[in-house]
Amino acid sequence: MTDLTPPQPLTHRRVLRIALPIVLSSATVPLLGVVDTGVVGQMGDAIPIGAVGIGAIILTNIYWIFGFLRMGTTGLVGQAAGAGDDGEVSALLTRALMIGFGGGLLLVLLQTWIFQAAFAISPASAEVEALADTYVRIRIWSAPAAIAIYALTGWLVAMERTGSVLILQLVMNGINITLDLWFVLGLGWGVSGVAIATVIAECVAVLLGLYLCRSAFAGPAWRAWSAVFNRVELVRMAQVSGDILVRSAALLTIFTSFTFLSARFGDVTLGANQVLIQFLSISAFALDGFAHAAETLVARAVGRKDAVRLRRAAVLCTLWSGISAGFMVLAFALAGPALIDLMTTSQAVQQDARTYLWWVVLSPILAVWAFTLDGIFIGATRGADLRNMMLLSLGIYSLAVVLLMPSFANHGLWCAILISLVARAVTLGARYPALERDVARQN
Repeated sequence: MTDLTPPQPLTHRRVLRIALPIVLSSATVPLLGVVDTGVVGQMGDAIPIGAVGIGAIILTNIYWIFGFLRMGTTGLVGQAAGAGDDGEVSALLTRALMIGFGGGLLLVLLQTWIFQAAFAISPASAEVEALADTYVRIRIWSAPAAIAIYALTGWLVAMERTGSVLILQLVMNGINITLDLWFVLGLGWGVSGVAIATVIAECVAVLLGLYLCRSAFAGPAWRAWSAVFNRVELVRMAQVSGDILVRSAALLTIFTSFTFLSARFGDVTLGANQVLIQFLSISAFALDGFAHAAETLVARAVGRKDAVRLRRAAVLCTLWSGISAGFMVLAFALAGPALIDLMTTSQAVQQDARTYLWWVVLSPILAVWAFTLDGIFIGATRGADLRNMMLLSLGIYSLAVVLLMPSFANHGLWCAILISLVARAVTLGARYPALERDVARQN
């Protein structure tokens, strides 16, 4: 344990220094989704678009079961750094990487049963499912790399090294996009080409991520096994991870059900919703930049047991998240139709997507509070609150689906997804005062 150094000032500049590289790096993730959708969209058929959408959402669900590695690592490492415990900072990365590589290998071994279960609940057409099955069975081979990247990213965010996160994402998604264009448009590999491109990109990225985190391996702490397997720290990590796992499962249930329910309206509407969900991804990842800033700044404040810094971090991050959301509303309203046309050449999908575009235009403003509060509670490692409020939000979303879809069809489905964002914000917001009180009592 080292002595606490005087804290850095909590300023607008510091928030932006942490958040902007994340915003830029996160923007490449939905850009990748746009390219994936766009290259198969050039085939002029809704079926490949739906197949990539179904396949991607299945793997997103599976991988984000391990999303606690990214979020939990950020909160725990940030608090250890705030408390001046340099040894625990390194030991936490070792623990997270062991879980990441081990979990990914387990998925590879269990892939047959996992995908059988996934497609058993997917209501897509036989043609879509056949292509989606090809896609996921190729992509699963990079599961150990894909999951380990969550741990590496979480550690870098906690250390406020978001510029390194930007480098990691640019390299990974740049390779992916380049290979997408080559494999699909150049070589004509179709859906398989999209999957192979992702496998190669993720394997390169995990090696780069280990290099970017090399400072954690500079001393002996990362391999001090008595510290790595410290019972108290393992139990704490397990508790936080378990709560975030349930929270992530509930959140992914919402978005998975959205894709699967979309298929009830036919391949054209499924394709249209898959195009529009890329807009929601753009919004989510941009807002996540300031949520990430909230995570690391709140974690360090909690590590120092400083409720005043906690509140200032929450206010600054919410302010900048709101500004970002305002810009996205304007961008979606003005450029939405052109982006739809860019992502698909199918006129039927283009027309259907325009019908529901205005729901996407509304989404950033409604998402601001949910994303920022997620970041605050992740940084504070308040896993139980994250778990319970997300389960409550899932229940509200499910009720909205039951009430709205029969009368309003796909409009009702889009309304339900936006209601879920509001529910997340209201439920977590109600728990925030208790968080401040608990941190203040520790001091």
